[in-house]
Order: sequence, then C-alpha cells, then structure tokens
Amino acid sequence: MSSTASMREPRAMMCGQCGAYLTAPPGARSVRCPLCDHVTSIQRRTSGLEDFLKGLIYSLMFPPQAPPSSSGDWLPASYPREPPGRKRALLVGISYSNTKYELKGSVNDVNTMSYLLRKRFGFLSDSILRLTAEEGDPNCMPTMKNIRLGMRWLVQGCNTGDAMSLVVHFSARSFDKALCPLDFEDSGVIPDDEINETIVRPLGPGVKLHALVDTAGNSSDTVVLDLPYRCRRLSRTGQWQWENHRPETSKGTNGGLAISISGCRDSQNTRTTSASPVVGGAMTYNFIRALESEPNTTYGRLINAIRAEMSPEPQLRASEEFDIYRKPFLL
Repeated sequence: MSSTASMREPRAMMCGQCGAYLTAPPGARSVRCPLCDHVTSIQRRTSGLEDFLKGLIYSLMFPPQAPPSSSGDWLPASYPREPPGRKRALLVGISYSNTKYELKGSVNDVNTMSYLLRKRFGFLSDSILRLTAEEGDPNCMPTMKNIRLGMRWLVQGCNTGDAMSLVVHFSARSFDKALCPLDFEDSGVIPDDEINETIVRPLGPGVKLHALVDTAGNSSDTVVLDLPYRCRRLSRTGQWQWENHRPETSKGTNGGLAISISGCRDSQNTRTTSASPVVGGAMTYNFIRALESEPNTTYGRLINAIRAEMSPEPQLRASEEFDIYRKPFLL
C-alpha cells in the first residue's frame, strides 16, 4: 500500500495519557482523547532508514512518556480511585427515555444486579460503578464518554497478576456488533472491537471477567467482549461443544479469563419479560432466578436453567475452552 493511500485510512491508537482506545481521522497529525482530554501526536508512516532516523531524533527531543496512570487521576471525582477489595463491577442501564428507542426496566436491571452482587457474591458497594440516568451525577450518565471511562475504571490494575473478579453488565440496545450509548444518535456507537481492546485484552493471569449482556437489537451474542469460543448446544439433553471462532488476529486476554452470557444470537432478539413482578430484561431476570434457585451451580447447569425459561436461548462465550459441567460458576 502506498503512503498516499495509507494517509486516507483512519488509524487505531492508544491515548498517551490514559491508554484509551482511539481512532484518528485520516491525515490527522494529532488526536484529542475524549476521556482525559490529552492530545497524542501521530507520526507519519515511514519505513527503512528514514523511519529509524526520525525515530531516533524524536526520542532524543521528546523522552518516552510514562505508561498510563493506574492511580485513576484522569477519572471523575465521583469514581472510586482505588476500588476496595479484589472484586469490581460496572453496571450500565440505558432507558433512552422519551425517544423511539425507549427500553423499559433497564434501571431495574441495574438495581437487581447490584443487589445480587452485594448479597450473593460479596461485592462492596464502593466497588460497583452504576451508569444510569437516575444516579444524579452527570459523570454517571450512560453516555459514550462515561461508558468508556467506566470500562477503563473497571480494568485498572488488572494486568498485575493479582487475583481479581470483574463483572460488566449491559442492559441497553445494540446494533451491528456495537453497543448504543445514551447519546448514540449524536456520538455514535461503541464497536465490539473497541470494547474487546479495552476490557478483554488487558486481563492478566489470575483475573476473571464476566459479562452479562441483556440488549435489544441484532447483535447480543458478540457485542461487548467479542470472544473467540462459543459454546454450542448439540441436543436437548445438554450435550455441548465449543466452537472456535478465533479470527486471524487473536482477541483473547493477556493470560486472564473472560466469559460472556448474552440474551440471544446476533440474528435474534429478546428483551423484556412479564414473568418478573418488576419490568426488566428477560436475560437479567432469568439469570438471577437461576442463581437463586441453585446457588452452588456450574456454568452448564446455569445456562440450561436459563434456557428452560426463555426463547431464543442464551449464548455462552469465553476466551478459552473449559468443561462447563465441572467448572463452578463464581463471581
């Protein structure tokens, strides 16, 4: 590819301050991070001796920047700087009120998930970041900027090798393998590639991430984590088989484990349920109901219990294969 052609293509890069995933417009010389407001310079693509000499001069004039701060100095004051404990959760509920995309019960989903994590799995209140329109804090509105900030908050320090349990829950709309933030009509959507780069790739050894995806749209199965292995049911008796959907470029972790449970396949759609006394997403309701009926369960028994209560059936994906009937479900 010629240098002229490459200049016309957008470039993926990381913010030099907070490490956020950025996309630079074609021909841009710098890009401003929407999260921390830092401006990162973009070097022109070169090759060979020219690239070496310019790189040498640049390194002498501008010493390397420190890696993105793990102290969270770039986060809003209302976000915990150092979330206590080794458990952390990001809960996002988007209602899209007073629009044609309005969803009923998204905030209820966040409320019930927060209660489950605290009462059943020992998550501390200060370790749960809630992004809904009812939090009373503009930094906790589920906008594109705040969801990106929340994802960065979730994975702070997750590459240190310490044992950590992370949870992300989305009760929202999805479209074409992307998540729709509250302001998606103005700001756009968050693609699964970006979400994978932000909350999956950094996961180091000993770190486990669970994603519960309860979305209305046509891409619940792959949106959020975009994980390579899909657990496919072969029969009604519970036989299963892992399918490897790994692309040429790996979308796995840095040694950790990522698992997602979603409400439906890309070509299917499920959202609300009337079975619950409180309006909410069918995936969230049946997930919690299955855990309440059998607290000490495995992934296989959990998925089968959810499948028995809803159609289309839920999907299980992971960054690696495991025995779903032997591995206990733990958050």
